[in-house]
Amino acid sequence: MATLTRNQNLVLSVLADHAAAMSAYQILDALRPAGLRAPAQIYRALDHLVASGRAHRIESLNAYVACDGGSHHAPVAFAICDRCQTIAELPAAGESSRLQASARSHDFAMDHATIEIHGLCRRCASRPQSGPPPGDA
Repeated sequence: MATLTRNQNLVLSVLADHAAAMSAYQILDALRPAGLRAPAQIYRALDHLVASGRAHRIESLNAYVACDGGSHHAPVAFAICDRCQTIAELPAAGESSRLQASARSHDFAMDHATIEIHGLCRRCASRPQSGPPPGDA
């Protein structure tokens, strides 16, 4: 793998230290003490990290996570806890193959797919939610 720039290393380090996904602006806030001041610095680093398979963009959250270190020759899915925002990376080769076959059967050429599963992690599911459910008054 190619060597990372200083900014790419900083961004990857911040992502690796967080179990939850982070927006580019949250990353920027965390890296201001290191001298990063412009969103463009963060976005350039993120673009490279995603392209090189070291980070992932979580589409539904418009946020990023560090790669868990697994092989990226096979597609992955993301299990996203809607309460604490932690994210687990899951193998999804079979699901991706089924989507590809379904797309072909509908005369559609699939480029890529992002599979995101929302719910509760074990820790959040085992403890009651504090306060009334959203929307209840």
